[in-house]
Amino acid sequence: MPSAMNEPMDDITAGSEANALDAVPAQPGAGVADPPLVALVGPTGVGKTALSIRLCRRFAGEVVSADSRQIYRGMTIGTAKASAAEQAGIPHHLLDVRAPDEVLTLAEYQRMAYDAIDAILARGRLPVLVGGTALYVRAVVEGLRIPEVPPDPALRAQLESDLARDGVTVLFQRLAVLDPLTAQQIDARNPRRVLRALEIFLATGQPKAVLEGAAPPPYRILLIGLTQERTQLYARIDARIDAMLAGGLVAETQRLLAAGYSPRLPAMTSLGYREMTAYLREECDLAEAAQRMKHETHRFVRHQSTSFRKMDGIHWFDIDKTSPEAIEAFVAGWLGNDA
Repeated sequence: MPSAMNEPMDDITAGSEANALDAVPAQPGAGVADPPLVALVGPTGVGKTALSIRLCRRFAGEVVSADSRQIYRGMTIGTAKASAAEQAGIPHHLLDVRAPDEVLTLAEYQRMAYDAIDAILARGRLPVLVGGTALYVRAVVEGLRIPEVPPDPALRAQLESDLARDGVTVLFQRLAVLDPLTAQQIDARNPRRVLRALEIFLATGQPKAVLEGAAPPPYRILLIGLTQERTQLYARIDARIDAMLAGGLVAETQRLLAAGYSPRLPAMTSLGYREMTAYLREECDLAEAAQRMKHETHRFVRHQSTSFRKMDGIHWFDIDKTSPEAIEAFVAGWLGNDA
């Protein structure tokens, strides 16, 4: 069996990058009076942060994070948040908005993102939505209608118990029987998504997919995607993980555990923290924990590619073939600002 490191890059750039620099795209259904929103997406480690800083400095922009892990306070190194130096002079929104044991629902994130975008526009600045969480990006740029079903603590506790006892596969099989429509549309391996879909069906008697829809927001939106040949991207990711370890990821994880955050929390089972927790519990040595983190991040990149491939209208740029200056010029043309 070939190694995952040798897999060809998913063809997410077909039909986009070849002509992306030749024409400035129009946003379907958007008028010239609609305020602009630039969204910068792509897999982890591909260079979104560096490009977002460059764009914000050129176009008087502010960053709105679309990262489901960077919402947590105290989780800086493992989530690769922009450094203090990178953030200097460039406001960043929706970072550190929850403690690791607090929930931020998708509906809450969407409202907070729209509030941040509207405030940025009111200041006469350019909002730049940046992140690799496709669902967060879709919630904003597509205006997903998210079922307003508040969590039921008793039901949630029961489902959490079922998940811990039986695993996500059993819960997904239950969902497939009760709500086959939604089961066809979500990642069967994502316990949070499966649990929430079950919670919505059991609380309302209606499929989550039926309750959803979309109402595009009143923005003129440019979607830019960064990509890189898979083996090159894996090498970037591995180097970044080595830098995280050298920069204190183990100590950061230790501080979170010492503060009383359970290793079973969704935040603490995310990439990097679960592997460092295993090391701190002496379940493996540091070299093995680092290798696990790299392997799981490679797998996550493949999942991100699948998620973004389902989105329409992304203009993809291979970072090894297109310079930051060229992408910046592309954005300038779209904004009608060629200076």
